[in-house]
Amino acid sequence: MKISRINRFFNIVLGALAMLVIALLSAFITMRLAIHGREVKVPNLTGLTLSDAAKQTRSLGLILHLENRFYSPNTPPGRILAQSPAPGVTVRRQWAVRVTESLGAQQVAIPDVLGQSERTASINIRRLGLELGAVAHLAAPGEPGIVIAQTPNPNAAGVDRPRVSLLLSEPKEAESPQAFVMPSLAGLTLAGAAARAAAAGLHIVSAEDLNLPTPAPTPGTDASQAPTSTPASPSPTPTSAAPTPAPATPSAPPTFQPISLGTVIAQTPPAGHRVVKGDPVHITLTN
Repeated sequence: MKISRINRFFNIVLGALAMLVIALLSAFITMRLAIHGREVKVPNLTGLTLSDAAKQTRSLGLILHLENRFYSPNTPPGRILAQSPAPGVTVRRQWAVRVTESLGAQQVAIPDVLGQSERTASINIRRLGLELGAVAHLAAPGEPGIVIAQTPNPNAAGVDRPRVSLLLSEPKEAESPQAFVMPSLAGLTLAGAAARAAAAGLHIVSAEDLNLPTPAPTPGTDASQAPTSTPASPSPTPTSAAPTPAPATPSAPPTFQPISLGTVIAQTPPAGHRVVKGDPVHITLTN
C-alpha cells in the first residue's frame, strides 16, 4: 500500500515535468514562428521596371522607395539600376527597399547659367528636365545673388545624374574690428596710463583727480552769512558833514591747495573686459 502511494506521487511529478517541458517547447516554437514568420528575403529588382519592382515588393510585404535617378549608358531608361538592401538579404516585412532608376545615356546638355540670377538659372535648369541641386553662397564682389560657379560645368559630358548645383555670390560682410582684453592701468601715472592705452589703440577721454584743489573761503564777506541791516527808527540828524568813507581794502585772492600728480585707482572699462580699437577710457587718479 505504501509503495503504491510512492509510485503514484512519482507519476504525478513526472507528468507535471512533462507538461512543463511541452509548454516551454510550444512557447519557443510560437515565438520563433512569430519572429521569423515576418521575415522575407529581398528579391533581385535590378533590370526591372518600376511598376514590376513595386508589384514584386508589395507581394512580399516590402515597400519600394525611389531614391535616385542616374544616367547609365548600359541600362535602359526606366529600369532599376541599383538597390539597397542587396538581393537575398533577410529583412522584416514593411522594410523599405531603396532603388535607383536609370535614365539611360545622357541626352541633355548641361546649360550655362553663369552670370544669371538664382531664379533665372533655376528656370533654365528645370526647363531642360534637370533638377536643381544644392545652392551655396560665397562672399564675392559684385551684385549679390548671381551664379558664379556651377556643377557640372556647362556642356559637360558623362555626368552621373541630371542635377545642377549652384554657387551664388553674396555681399561681403564688413570686417569687425579686432577685439582684445582691456589692459590694467592701476598704479600708473597719467602719462603712463595714456602711453599704455595708446599702445593698445585706446585713448583716455577723461581723467578725474580726487585731489583737485577747492577754493578757500575768503575772510569777511559771505553773502549768505553777512548780517542784514535793519532800518533804524527816524531820529534827528546832526547838521555836521557826513564822514568820508574809508577806502575799501581789496579782498585777498582765493588760496588753492597744490595740485597732486597721482596714480590710477579706477578705470572704465575695467581690466579684463572686451574692448576694440578706438574705445574711450575713463580713469580716476589719487595719491
